[in-house]
Amino acid sequence: MALTAKNSSILIFTILLTITMTQAQKVGIFENHHDIGNVKHEGSAIYNEDTQEYTITGSGTNMWFGEDEFHYMWKSIQGDFILRAQMSFVGEGVDPHRKIGWTVRDNFHSNGKHVNATIHGDGLTSLQYRRTIGGETEQVESPAAGSDVVQLERRGNTYIMSTAKFGEPFTSVQVEMDLRNEVFVGISMCSHNPDVVEKAIVKNVRIIKPTPEDYQPYRDYIGSHLEVMNVETGDRKILMSSAHSIQAPNWTPDGKTLIYNSNGVLYKYDLESGKVSMLNTGFANRNNNDHILNADGTKIAISHHNDDDGGTSSIYYLPIEGSDNPTKVTKDGVGASYLHGWSPNGKKMIFTANRNDQYDIYEVDVSTGEEKQLTNESTLDDGSEYSPDGKFIYFNSNRTGAMQIWRMKANGKDQTQMTFNKKHYDWFPHISPNEKRIFIISFPDTIESDQHPFYQHCLLRIMPIKGGEPKIIGYIYGGQGTINVPSWSPDSKYVAFVTNTGTVN
Repeated sequence: MALTAKNSSILIFTILLTITMTQAQKVGIFENHHDIGNVKHEGSAIYNEDTQEYTITGSGTNMWFGEDEFHYMWKSIQGDFILRAQMSFVGEGVDPHRKIGWTVRDNFHSNGKHVNATIHGDGLTSLQYRRTIGGETEQVESPAAGSDVVQLERRGNTYIMSTAKFGEPFTSVQVEMDLRNEVFVGISMCSHNPDVVEKAIVKNVRIIKPTPEDYQPYRDYIGSHLEVMNVETGDRKILMSSAHSIQAPNWTPDGKTLIYNSNGVLYKYDLESGKVSMLNTGFANRNNNDHILNADGTKIAISHHNDDDGGTSSIYYLPIEGSDNPTKVTKDGVGASYLHGWSPNGKKMIFTANRNDQYDIYEVDVSTGEEKQLTNESTLDDGSEYSPDGKFIYFNSNRTGAMQIWRMKANGKDQTQMTFNKKHYDWFPHISPNEKRIFIISFPDTIESDQHPFYQHCLLRIMPIKGGEPKIIGYIYGGQGTINVPSWSPDSKYVAFVTNTGTVN
């Protein structure tokens, strides 16, 4: 039947109204939000674009037995995923079992199948699930009571809840559940009292698509977030996202720009405008993720796979404005050289060198190209960086069987181990400009100790420069390229880094 002008107008109006309503309900990264079940008081969800935090309110009798009532902000997703956020209730609360957490559901029916990673008002943390429509809710309690960081990961039919009090390692429990491939995921808020509306703040929210099972390292890449973090609070902000692999953000000394690598090319991110531009490195277009600025930010050093030396990585430098012809530092024919540090006086560079069939730390005279070996181990020494005063070099080494942080004098003497936890493999020590802290990335011990691969569950940690137990300040999905270069802001208050995710449908 042909549409009349009147029917056509009604149809157009209906479509526009639907679009408007959908847009009005979108909140941050979530597609929509609304109440589930017969709640007495309507909930709400608000997103703060500046802080990237969410405020959610909700009523509801409970999320238990065979029926649920709560407020839900959600997004649809397919396949495996990782959900992570830091959550905190606002105020004392009325019922000790008010609930905030991640919820995964097949649909919006109040008696539907689900998996919840839930924090209760009294500190109880539990993985709750309903296996059948209208069935009883079951739970696995976590020993990590009082947690505020909640992660829920799906791997096939396995759901893994990992929780921690911010700054502490995750504790995990899991359950096998049969939900649809396409599900709704999001944050749920239930007051556990039909006459009460409770509130919570949710921050550092991440919905991550991990690599597929057939992922091929260094052939297949997923997308990236360029992030900054306040090291005192752990509050994070995504500055930009890319479907490309971006790596190794390095803060310029004036605090205005981040320089990062993508596909062998360097880019500049203007922190005030958000504008991205390419940094001209001329013929050097196969750069590693290890660019370093000199102390006053007038020059940048790179390591590029040199076609004149069989594609071997060689070290160069150029003006920060860019150049068609970077100046070469290392000599041809000596072996691969992977840059990591530039001395404060600008006269020396330090790097990981493939010499004599092993990887050690060397220094090179910038003007002459003459090298000096600083470490000599059959295992791997890597990630070297000068202290701001030039007296020490910090690096990572797996000479004791696990990759740990070490320190030596600038001449290579007095090599001393600084971290000792073999449950983590520690890489890339970066010294704060005020010389008070070290920023490191810690890989899981499920990988080889001499590897720092892409796409892992990693921890960002800081420790006193004189040593001591590192403290967790970030739980991330990343690894290779996350913090390969000096990452501190000039005022020592923030760090920059990269995390990874596939496209979230």
